[in-house]
Amino acid sequence: MIEKPPILITGIARSGTSMVAGIINICGAFGGATAHANLNNQKGMFENTHIRERVVKPYFREVGADPLGQDPLPDTDCISIPSNWRERVESVFEEQGYKDGVWFYKGAKMTLMWPVWDYAFPNAKWVVVRRKSTDIVDSCMQTSFMRAFNDREGWQGWIREHEKRFAQMYEAGLNLHVVWPERIIHGDYTQIYQLIDWLGLEYKAQEIMNFIEPKLWKAREKQKIA
Repeated sequence: MIEKPPILITGIARSGTSMVAGIINICGAFGGATAHANLNNQKGMFENTHIRERVVKPYFREVGADPLGQDPLPDTDCISIPSNWRERVESVFEEQGYKDGVWFYKGAKMTLMWPVWDYAFPNAKWVVVRRKSTDIVDSCMQTSFMRAFNDREGWQGWIREHEKRFAQMYEAGLNLHVVWPERIIHGDYTQIYQLIDWLGLEYKAQEIMNFIEPKLWKAREKQKIA
């Protein structure tokens, strides 16, 4: 059994969870074997592939939910909680080389099944990544694997379901920290610094800037054009 509680990074898909997880990884947290970069996440997804494909998605199928976390969603009011979830997750990280120290799992679908993770890891530090709903909808409409809905209204309803679960997480008293990564795009690193300090990690300013700057430059160029 791993003694150190994990950092659990979640939020609505297309909110910047990969960016935040990448920063946490840079600052010293162990994430195991994470997904590589792709067209939709050019810096990498920083999500443990084994956990996502062999633990989380099968669970979604077992409870009759969409394994992509789009539609239908799990019902957190009467969700099934496996008794061996912690053992299954920790065994993957140990097999992938975890020895000691801070470790994390990033997954947008954790929001949709948060009671399972809270039961398994009651002392976890949760990082909840937020983004403006209109920007999330824009991204969903332009992302190939986000295909549950064909219109903005459908995606807005999907976002509202996530927000209900955020409220549940607050009410349940989870130890969580909210971050809005879009502020980095405007050159404000304050929230990220506070987050890394809260997590007890080493803030590596230059490495973080090197990781973020291409995104920052691209956003600023768009602003100039506009």
